[in-house]
Amino acid sequence: MITLFTMEREYPYGTLRSTNGSKTKVVLEEKGLAYTVQTVKPGDVWKKVPEVLQYHPLGKVPWIVDGGQVVYDSTVISEYLEEAYPVPALLPKDPVRRARVRALENYSDEGVLSTHLPMIWMPWWSPPEARDEAAMERGRERLRIQTFPFIEAELSGREYLCDAFTLADVPFMSVAMVLAVDGMDVSGFPNVAAYFERLRQRPSYRAIDPQTPMKQSAGRASA
Repeated sequence: MITLFTMEREYPYGTLRSTNGSKTKVVLEEKGLAYTVQTVKPGDVWKKVPEVLQYHPLGKVPWIVDGGQVVYDSTVISEYLEEAYPVPALLPKDPVRRARVRALENYSDEGVLSTHLPMIWMPWWSPPEARDEAAMERGRERLRIQTFPFIEAELSGREYLCDAFTLADVPFMSVAMVLAVDGMDVSGFPNVAAYFERLRQRPSYRAIDPQTPMKQSAGRASA
């Protein structure tokens, strides 16, 4: 049984989840693996307490425990799950196509989830009066100017970034989750808008859907 350690918290407007932890949850769901979820307190992550650092030396989530083996970092976890549980495959066998998947996953992980998206997402974890609306709008503007034009072009003629659903699409499941709460208008990018709706229709999205309560997304073992 795999245990996923991540941040999740329920608010009146929905369940908020770590974007990187959501990546791991999507991969577990896509592969049909049995898992349970252990919730890590946001304050313990932000304060880098020893109980977190002993599993993830950078004091972040997610990490998983699989048969006693600890694996941390969402991208590394995805690669581990792909190699340890290769069916269904989320990486193509062809080396050129495989490189494209990895490059796009890296782009979305480092260029979106670690940069622009936190400017929008982290304030939602705070009371409305504590949110920096100007900073949130700067995050949205960066998506409009830097991210969405690139993804719009990459999706031309494709349903997913690499035709079939792959690890390249997993980080954008988290983007779709965040924007479902934020309500950002993406209609100016028709390929992107259709892509997000396609991602939200996948069964794996239910596990990270803000409208899914924590108790209903705690892992396949509890279903």
